Amino acid sequence: MKVDYLMGKKIRREREDKRDSFATKRTKEKRKNSLIAIAVLSAIGVIVGISVYNFVNIDQNAVLGGPSNAGTLGSEHVHASMLVKLHGDLFDFSGPAYQIKNSFIHFESQDGATIHRHATGVTLGYLFDTIAIGLDEQCFSFKGTGGQREFCDSEEYSIKFYVNHQPVSGITDLVFEDGDKILISYGGETQEQIDSQLAELDAQAILA
Repeated sequence: MKVDYLMGKKIRREREDKRDSFATKRTKEKRKNSLIAIAVLSAIGVIVGISVYNFVNIDQNAVLGGPSNAGTLGSEHVHASMLVKLHGDLFDFSGPAYQIKNSFIHFESQDGATIHRHATGVTLGYLFDTIAIGLDEQCFSFKGTGGQREFCDSEEYSIKFYVNHQPVSGITDLVFEDGDKILISYGGETQEQIDSQLAELDAQAILA
């Protein structure tokens, strides 16, 4: 009887040990799975947070086709008058190739004299980029019917810039003010001829 009692006690202890071992193993597995789930959720949270941050801080100007250094579209609405003369001939911006190519700055309504700027910080250089005209301190270039045409400084001819009758070295970095008048003249003009072009510029209406 004593032997049976001892054997039964041993068997019960073994069962209890197995039960405790199984419970401990299950607890460890649950803890491991919980840690994995926490890690996965944390990673998802980080990804979502980064995505939200990027969406909130996305460069809206880039999305809308504007320069990154400009203000938001509609932050300003100002106008300037521009006249371009190449060897005395008018360069006409009223054609479809130069009309409303960008919302931030453009010519519109088949008018080739008034520039409309619809945001702060938009330069004239950006306008010329949008209408595929090359402009710097030495050259004015565009694609004509016979191919690319360039009007660059030489011994005989030069490109000249005037803003409100004042000569300037270049205008690509210019953010014009409302009512500004801008002349680009290329050729071998005398001062008298330049004055005549400035008077023609002054006579141009600025269309709001």
